[in-house]
Amino acid sequence: MRRAALGGEAGLALLLLALAAVAWLVVDRRMAGMDAGPWTDLGTIGFYVPSWVAMTAAMMFPALVPMVVIRSRIDRSMPDAAGGSLRAALFVGGYLAAWTAYGLAAFAALALIRGVGGGALDWGAGGRAAAAATLIAAALYQATPAKWRCLARCRAPFTFLLGGWRPGGRGAIRMGLGHGAWCVGCCWALMAALFALGVMSLGWMLVVAALIAVERLLPWGARSVSMAIALVLLALGAGVAAAPGRVPGLTRPDGAMSCAAPQAGSAMGMSPPSIGMCDR
Repeated sequence: MRRAALGGEAGLALLLLALAAVAWLVVDRRMAGMDAGPWTDLGTIGFYVPSWVAMTAAMMFPALVPMVVIRSRIDRSMPDAAGGSLRAALFVGGYLAAWTAYGLAAFAALALIRGVGGGALDWGAGGRAAAAATLIAAALYQATPAKWRCLARCRAPFTFLLGGWRPGGRGAIRMGLGHGAWCVGCCWALMAALFALGVMSLGWMLVVAALIAVERLLPWGARSVSMAIALVLLALGAGVAAAPGRVPGLTRPDGAMSCAAPQAGSAMGMSPPSIGMCDR
């Protein structure tokens, strides 16, 4: 029975990772060619919501594996152990619902800014400054007690589960929502940084997903990892503010060529952009 339980847990972990892989493929297909850099237009809400859910699954499921596996282990020890797979699915559904609420709030905020401020987020207006400020604010949030408290809950599945266990399917949804809320509290600033770098960019999604996984899963001190990520965000914020053309992988909304990437013109014998052009 012990071996069967371990096999079930391994299968659950592999299923989550497989779903994350499928979600990456969906995101790549839906967002292909849509990266316009910082403050990319999100499209219609009908396009955005399923894209956001797929993106959340792709980025968050790997870091969610320990929580789901440990919850399943505890669930099997309960009197109503039958139906555990359904409750695991409901838990994940509640988790996604919490992140979907965040995504809708971000959509509404950007729509409001564009509706009231017109071109306030255009690169040549306030978009570049807003992107740099968002990245620096995300770095500062990494050093706050609120961040550390949320991160501690995300990194301690047993503490969360034993302190807030809810039986049954409805309880699984509530627990998923609760864990999702802690996760939003932990990672909302990192996701805001993604909007500031290019929310439709698969490359930046991978970078932010890696930062989230490192912060949640590495056994090193949580605060040390959090502060290391803060330094990365500060460097990106400074780069966007001072020399966006030198930020690797950043699509500039003004259409200027990035000097951080190989230049197509140089391969044809054309002169590369000057340093001044890179720094603008």
